[in-house]
Amino acid sequence: MSLSRRHFVQAAAGTAASSLLFSTPSRAAAAKDFRLGLITPAGHSWNRAALGFGEALKKATDGRLSATVFHSGQLGNESAMMQQLQSGALDMGWIQAAELGSRVASVAAINAPYLVRSTTNVATLVRTPAALKLLEVLPRETGTIGLGWGITGMRVVFSTKNISTPTELKGLKLRINPTPVYRDFYQLLGAAPTPIPTPAVFDAMSNGQVDGLEADIEFSWNQRFDRVSKVLLPMNALFMPFAPLVSGRIWQTLDAKDKELIRDLIKQSLDAQIKDIVTTELGLIDKFKASGIAFKSDSGFDPAPVIREFDKLWLPKAPQIAELRKIGAAL
Repeated sequence: MSLSRRHFVQAAAGTAASSLLFSTPSRAAAAKDFRLGLITPAGHSWNRAALGFGEALKKATDGRLSATVFHSGQLGNESAMMQQLQSGALDMGWIQAAELGSRVASVAAINAPYLVRSTTNVATLVRTPAALKLLEVLPRETGTIGLGWGITGMRVVFSTKNISTPTELKGLKLRINPTPVYRDFYQLLGAAPTPIPTPAVFDAMSNGQVDGLEADIEFSWNQRFDRVSKVLLPMNALFMPFAPLVSGRIWQTLDAKDKELIRDLIKQSLDAQIKDIVTTELGLIDKFKASGIAFKSDSGFDPAPVIREFDKLWLPKAPQIAELRKIGAAL
């Protein structure tokens, strides 16, 4: 074989190898273990759902795709995780609506008080097109893709004072989630919202740094806030959903079939998580009642004046509240 012919054959073979390597990557080359961060502790329903999603993803792809769950804020608080999602340093995050609403006012509509009055209705509301539509601004505003809503139950107030109705929150130092929606709502009731890091809340209640806190039933039972409180007051006003997010930078590297699979499996995990909350909350309430804490009721309290004042503040910033109220009223 002549020198020129030998060079031609070698060059052709090299070109074919390069084409095979770079132009048609195998499915094995697309293997990915997604890093998924959330702030809830191991055993929490959000955490269980995240683990279930990871297991289902691994099974559906024969191990090509999987997810490692970092719970309890191991990757930082939600603000830090949002920054990581935006840069692509974190693949997925299950982020509270409070964090999203503090960045995008329209998303805060889902946190408005008195949209619904029961956890069963929360489960219906978050699946409506109007609620899901709130997530459509996230790619533009935050560089993330929102894949649905999961829930907590309706939030309650634990108090070291012997209160009976929401009107008696006036003057109380109340630890709340620091979202602006919650701050404005509790200030309209006359409470003094007091920022305390979540891990420090139990001690803050014990030493009188705060008079009470508001939280959901599941988290409160895990933390046993009844042991530092006299009263449990259901507010039947607020709930805190979360959204599974995918980094936009990561999402754009996935093919259409993988995106569809992830969407489907996330929906399944959210459906399971929502069912979990709805079915277990009544049992947790019974446990609180059996613990000896005084279990009050908001019956007789008229929320209409607070709703009017709240909407004066928030409808200009989040007009979607009006549609969500109509949907909630029809449930």
